Order: sequence, then structure tokens, then C-alpha cells
Amino acid sequence: MSDYCEGGIKHFRHHMPLQMRFNDIDMLGHLNNSVYLTFMDLAKTRYFQAVLGDKLRWGEIGVVIVNINCDFCKPTFFDDVIEVETAVVAIGEKSLTLEQRVYSPTDDSVRCRCRTIMSGFNPRTMKSEPITAEWREALETYEGKKF
Repeated sequence: MSDYCEGGIKHFRHHMPLQMRFNDIDMLGHLNNSVYLTFMDLAKTRYFQAVLGDKLRWGEIGVVIVNINCDFCKPTFFDDVIEVETAVVAIGEKSLTLEQRVYSPTDDSVRCRCRTIMSGFNPRTMKSEPITAEWREALETYEGKKF
């Protein structure tokens, strides 16, 4: 388990409450690991909507996932209150790093942490390309910092 799973967390700007369903729970009585990734995907979508607003065009989205790493920190049970928070924490020429974590706002305990590398991508040519100036500017404005 990573050190990141222990201690308090500095919260990100973007938060999304989560609702568990009965079929999200595995035979051990806790949230199935694969469901965390489903929650992260939904939160990623909401994050990019918040950042880009009406500039987000789904058929022309400029990034694709190339790597995901998850730390499962603490089990989540059906009656637990959980949220996912999302932030871009780094931007390179052709990629960005997104950090997400599922946590309980009741006690600030991190349940799952995920770092995702996304590559700039052109869906017409099916090739990687630099992160656009429009995306970079929108992400820097939303996060309140230069990358």
C-alpha cells in the first residue's frame, strides 16, 4: 500500500458524489475493484465537461487513455458515503496526468487512488499529437496554475 493511502488529503477542486448499486458489491461485501474504474471514468467525463464547458465536442475529443495505475487503499462497503475527486496534475507536450481518488467525506479516508496518463490524440488521423493550446489554457484556468 502506498504512503498516499495514509493520512489527510488536500482536496481537488472537482468533486462528484457517487451512488453505489447492489451489483457494485462483490462476494466479500465491498465495492468491486473494477467498479472504482467505472466511477473514475464517469468523474473524468464530468471533469472535462466542467473544464471545457461548451467547447467539449465528444466526437472530437483530443485525448485518449494510455496508462492507468491504481492503489486500492481501504475497502468501501455498501452504506459508505463516497465521492470521487479529479485534477490534472501535470501537462507535457503530448500528454497529461490526471489524478483521481475515491474517498469518504465522512472521515477523509482514501479508498482508491488512480493516476491516468492521457495522450493528445487526433481521432481523424488516429495518431498522437500535442495537447492543444485550447485544452492547456482551459486546464490551467480551471486548476488555477501553470503547467
